[in-house]
Amino acid sequence: MAAGSAIQIPSRLPLLLTHEGVLLPGSTMRTSVDSPRNMQLVRSRLLKGTSLRSTIIGVIPNTSDPTSDCDDLPSLHRIGTAALAVQVVGSNWPKPHYTLLVTGLCRFQILQLLKEKPYPVAEVEQLDRLEQFTNQHKSEEELGELSEQFYKYAVQLVEMLDMSVPAVAKLRRLLDNLPREALPDILTSIIRTSNQEKLQILDAVRLEERFKMTIPLLVRQIEGLKLLQKTRKPKQDDDKRVVAIRPNRRINHIPSTTEDEEEEEDHDDVVMLEKKIRTSSMSEQALKVCLKEIKRLKKMPQSMPEYALTRNYLELMVELPWNKSTKDRLEIRAARILLDNDHYAMEKLKKRVLEYLAVRQLKNNLKGPILCFVGPPGVGKTSVGRSIAKTLGREFHRIALGGVCDQSDIRGHRRTYVGSMPGRIINGLKTVGVNNPVFLLDEVDKLGKSLQGDPAAALLEVLDPEQNHSFTDHYLNVAFDLSQVLFIATANTTATIPPALLDRMEIIQVPGYTQEEKIEIAHRHLIPKQLEQHGLTPQQIQIPQVTTLDIITRYTREAGVRSLDRKLGAICRAVAVKVAEGQHKETKPDRAEVGEGEDCKEHVTEDTKTESISDTADLALPPEMPILIDFHALKDILGPPMYEMEVSERLSQPGVAIGLAWTPLGGEIMFVEASRMDGEGQLTLTGQLGDVMKESAHLAISWLRSNAKRYQLTNASGSFDLLDNTDIHLHFPAGAVTKDGPSAGVTIVTCLASLFSGRLVCSDVAMTGEITLRGLVLPVGGIKDKVLAAHRAGLKRIIIPQRNEKDLEEIAVNVRQDLTFVLASCLDEVLNAAFDGGFAVKPRVERLNSKL
Repeated sequence: MAAGSAIQIPSRLPLLLTHEGVLLPGSTMRTSVDSPRNMQLVRSRLLKGTSLRSTIIGVIPNTSDPTSDCDDLPSLHRIGTAALAVQVVGSNWPKPHYTLLVTGLCRFQILQLLKEKPYPVAEVEQLDRLEQFTNQHKSEEELGELSEQFYKYAVQLVEMLDMSVPAVAKLRRLLDNLPREALPDILTSIIRTSNQEKLQILDAVRLEERFKMTIPLLVRQIEGLKLLQKTRKPKQDDDKRVVAIRPNRRINHIPSTTEDEEEEEDHDDVVMLEKKIRTSSMSEQALKVCLKEIKRLKKMPQSMPEYALTRNYLELMVELPWNKSTKDRLEIRAARILLDNDHYAMEKLKKRVLEYLAVRQLKNNLKGPILCFVGPPGVGKTSVGRSIAKTLGREFHRIALGGVCDQSDIRGHRRTYVGSMPGRIINGLKTVGVNNPVFLLDEVDKLGKSLQGDPAAALLEVLDPEQNHSFTDHYLNVAFDLSQVLFIATANTTATIPPALLDRMEIIQVPGYTQEEKIEIAHRHLIPKQLEQHGLTPQQIQIPQVTTLDIITRYTREAGVRSLDRKLGAICRAVAVKVAEGQHKETKPDRAEVGEGEDCKEHVTEDTKTESISDTADLALPPEMPILIDFHALKDILGPPMYEMEVSERLSQPGVAIGLAWTPLGGEIMFVEASRMDGEGQLTLTGQLGDVMKESAHLAISWLRSNAKRYQLTNASGSFDLLDNTDIHLHFPAGAVTKDGPSAGVTIVTCLASLFSGRLVCSDVAMTGEITLRGLVLPVGGIKDKVLAAHRAGLKRIIIPQRNEKDLEEIAVNVRQDLTFVLASCLDEVLNAAFDGGFAVKPRVERLNSKL
């Protein structure tokens, strides 16, 4: 380029084809380059060039580069902009491309296209003068009245903006320092204009024409801004607003009326939010925090990420029920009727709820109790929690804790984290909208633990009556009163609940149901529910109690009623098929009669007879109503029975005894089998036994060896040393189920005594109890579940430790009448009760000493 009064661009320029925007002289634009010719231009010219001349390219607007080298160039726009490539950035994702930052220098006109490949090059003619600007510029007389009018509008527009913004102040200075002929292009690139309008300004080669085309655009922006300021409410220090500043030393477009109206709506929302905060009944500490946050929110630009976070926080604080509560229904008689209608049995739970209602009548500000229902699955722990809320007239909310391993689920996240939110407790209160709901913490025994903390430890504050009046969620960071919330936790076992958490809850055991209770539950609740779900009526199906008992004993063996409910659903589905087929068969003759004439009646009758004779299965359709479900129907619908009374068959040889075990799913009967063979005196234990049960087996064999002479127990060779040249194998079916606990001690002793004595254990006897080395029988837990399991299996006599006699009071009267309980304090009493005719003990012969 020649140095002088004017700067000349090269007469031959490589052309960059773009259709995304219009580059005007004096403005800056970023453009993406990914087409073949444009990519080749960047690689060959811009990246490999070493002189300033190599960075000057011609930008042709409104022209797209073909996607393939083989395609011909489209017709090029006549006027382009000579530009200086300021920056080149390359990337390979999602596909290879370059991003160019170019600054417009001047206009040019294409005279002749010299070549098209590898990139287009054209001979050009410069249309604008590029002067080396100094402080001296044209006088006002030379510019004329048109430029003065343009300058006046430009100054008026800029002064309507906020001059405290550095970019606006710099633009105001540029209006005074830049030559007037450069201003139309610069201001057109700043104000809100379309690409078509910019293209018209680019094509306006004469300066006077550019001034005439740009002035209406400035007037349009000024009028729009004036209208916007008139419609806005007056606010302190907010008469002039400016939008976000465009990078590369340019101001963004002035906002339109629609965008500013949205800002007005947002401001009105903030005012309404502040009004809600002041009129809410939140605590003094929470109100102080909210007012501080709303003050920050007013000063915060909406484009800041923290604006949305703060607003969400304040909206949550307003929605929380700080003092809103429901009134409890305290009529004990109505509550008892409602609980009895919803649930059969469960006397302990009902009694505890009625006690709470009675105390609430005497004292209004009673803290909510923290209950924990512990029992096997399917006994109604969750549904009774919903019934308690219905009885009290409170809102109900269930929180599933199974598998939760992050303490933030309970306490929430701190607001400094991205995506932070309150914990489940606060979210639940927001959902129900009152501060005294019934919260059901389901499966509290299945809480996990991970690197994110221990949620069981976080629950300590929630479930402590002395602390939860000021529960602090990490998200809220202010105290919230949970003392009026009625917390109900459910669990299958207390073994996996941390002791500190267990200590804070009132444990109420929910045992399994007896057969009689299951029959009542089935006919009161399950069968009507299944009939309604399957569209059946009692006039279409009848399930007598005998059939229900068969389902309970032969097809289900559980503490709860879930499997029973599924079996009843299967029966209803089978009956629904029969009813639907019967309706179809009834409508068939009618349709045939309507479709045929009188002349075809005999033919139809003959066909019907043939069909009836050939298909005898259709003789039962439509079925007679109601359909009675008996044992044969059960076998057809549910298949052969899954459980049989196999107790007597399995006790047909010595070395087998029945024990009672407790599991989280309820009580179970457990067979213990023993055999002996020649060997070296080893004891083999199989059946996935825990350490405690293995120790019980060693205790049993040691006690029998020490009392072998007393009970006349010998091995195969007749020796009182039971392990002399004898190996013993103890097995506990089923082998795939893990077993542990001390309560199998008496069963192991009885099994081994049967093995070595050759006598059979009574087939109707089951037993449980822990033993000592001295032959004492110690108490065990889970007596009610174990007794119910024996009752389900059809056993008649149960041997339990004498110190467990108090636990028999929890068992229903009808179950106790069906069973005979033997209370044993030592192993002698156990063996005498387990064998027919007792277990003989060899009498000790007293020797007489002569005094002669």
